[in-house]
Amino acid sequence: MTIPNSEVTKRPDSVAFAVEAGRLLKDRHCEDVLVLDVTGLSQVCDYVLIATGTSDRQMKSVADEAADLGEEIQFPAFRKNIDTGATWIVVDFITVVLHLFEPQRRAYYDLEDLWSDAKRVEIPSGSATT
Repeated sequence: MTIPNSEVTKRPDSVAFAVEAGRLLKDRHCEDVLVLDVTGLSQVCDYVLIATGTSDRQMKSVADEAADLGEEIQFPAFRKNIDTGATWIVVDFITVVLHLFEPQRRAYYDLEDLWSDAKRVEIPSGSATT
């Protein structure tokens, strides 16, 4: 018997983690932070976080903090990938995927347009729980 991918990966706490990670990104001065609900649109995850960093150092630090947040709330990162120039960092939490970009790289890949059918998830004001 084959179980559909959405049943395997769907976690009820995915949206809660995505929102908390979004708060963390905002608290750490990332710009244009978005949480997109791609459930039913993506075969690999349920939520995509997209944010713009201010420097490669800040982006690396924020990626590490997001991974630490995931560990703290039983939502560990599966893997992290950084391109050679540290202009794009991806942290994969299986059902949530975080993309941190430098501004020009974000504009070039334009993930917002790729996921234009996705619902945007509001990130309430307030500090992350770190």
